[in-house]
Amino acid sequence: MKLVLASQSASRRAMLDAAGVPFEAQPAMVDEDAAKAALGAIPPRDLADALAELKALKVSQRNPQALVLGSDSLAVLDDGTILSKPRDRAQAAEHLAMMSGKRHDLVSAAVIAEGGRPVWRHVDKARMFVRPLSYGFIEAYLDAEWPAISGCVGCYRIEGPGVQLFSRVEGSQFTVLGMPLLPLLGYLRERQVLGA
Repeated sequence: MKLVLASQSASRRAMLDAAGVPFEAQPAMVDEDAAKAALGAIPPRDLADALAELKALKVSQRNPQALVLGSDSLAVLDDGTILSKPRDRAQAAEHLAMMSGKRHDLVSAAVIAEGGRPVWRHVDKARMFVRPLSYGFIEAYLDAEWPAISGCVGCYRIEGPGVQLFSRVEGSQFTVLGMPLLPLLGYLRERQVLGA
């Protein structure tokens, strides 16, 4: 059984590569802003799950004989504000200032579709505690990391300099990287994509 990752996310590809999972990647090309607008005001957990499913189903239509993995992550502030990927450097600075000295939840969802229908899903959450960030630090951080983080919710790659934003992280490192990997590996063993 072939596994197709419905994404071009470097961190998700790196996780699967490092775990020894055979796969190919095909971008889903989903307009996430339009999808969020169509889904309306639903809880962040459900939104991440719905977006992951949308990506998996879109690529599954082109690959009906494969298992297609869609994934999505959302950064959710304590007041319920969902931070999307920043549209430009100025908005990235705003997001970082909003997170400074506060906790946010990072919700990561994964859905596998087969034959155009979802057959497996898992949603996980990590708690991210951002240390107080000075204006100077934010500017220096963006000098080093922009535009590489332009596609990252929360404006960080925790596997790189983004780790410096945090005083504490509670939850799976894989969830922080964008995918609940351990439950996914369990399902791939069940489906014999991986050896038992």
